[in-house]
Amino acid sequence: MTHKSGFVNIIGNPNVGKSTLMNALVGEKLSIITSKAQTTRHRILGIVNNEDYQVVFSDTPGIIEPAYELQSSMMDFVKSAFEDADVLIYMVEVGEKELKNEAFFKRIIHSEIPVILLLNKIDKSSQEEVEEKIAYWRNKVPNSFVYVISALEKFNVDTVFNKIVELLPEAPAFYPKDQLTDKSERFFVNEKIREKILQHYKKEIPYSVEVETEEFIEEEEIIKIRSVIMVERETQKGIIIGHKGSAIKRVGTEARKDLQAFFEKKVFLDLYVKVNKNWRSNDRQLKRFGYKD
Repeated sequence: MTHKSGFVNIIGNPNVGKSTLMNALVGEKLSIITSKAQTTRHRILGIVNNEDYQVVFSDTPGIIEPAYELQSSMMDFVKSAFEDADVLIYMVEVGEKELKNEAFFKRIIHSEIPVILLLNKIDKSSQEEVEEKIAYWRNKVPNSFVYVISALEKFNVDTVFNKIVELLPEAPAFYPKDQLTDKSERFFVNEKIREKILQHYKKEIPYSVEVETEEFIEEEEIIKIRSVIMVERETQKGIIIGHKGSAIKRVGTEARKDLQAFFEKKVFLDLYVKVNKNWRSNDRQLKRFGYKD
């Protein structure tokens, strides 16, 4: 019996539903999801295993024109997704007409590997509009297999998954068959906390934040976690903490509940805030947080 295996990398503009699709395909909430652009900062792998295949999905940051060093590093993750893909998923939503980076778009339409173009969020459109967009994208990306989906409602996701498996090359598994992702427990702790910050704070605050887990101690009955929320300025520190600590308490309570569901164990979460000036433009700090090699 033959075995198929390969990397299936998801790219597209910010907020088109890449992370929602990734979680739906993998069956676990690996990528955090909010309504804000640039929610995903890293390239996150989610692995689906079967006796006959291993699909290594990769969620990537939304494609933007970088404004500072962190965003440049995020776009490097997108570039790497082109380099090792066996199948490329280009995701768009009904209202958009182009990728926010012409060079990336040219790589898609000249790709020598299979391209699946997914038209997402069709539940928000009329049948006539959907048919019009299907024709538009088939003409714009003629080398692609076009599917309409609703990643949030999981409409047509199974059909897309079956097509992915069909397109995969014959190869042995890249990872152990019981492995779900390439990321550590600490990474997911950081992301769950950052998700709550994206949800509850406005303007520049969420984009100035990085989270680092300093302690992760797993005992039989409980996981004890100590994490630091880093900001760029003292004024941001005060906003994160809130009046008498109310804001950070809300973040901690909500993150702890999500972590307990994720790890299926009781969690004690200790949060504090620290100023790390201009970390988004500092090469050494970006390496420390995993944005650069």
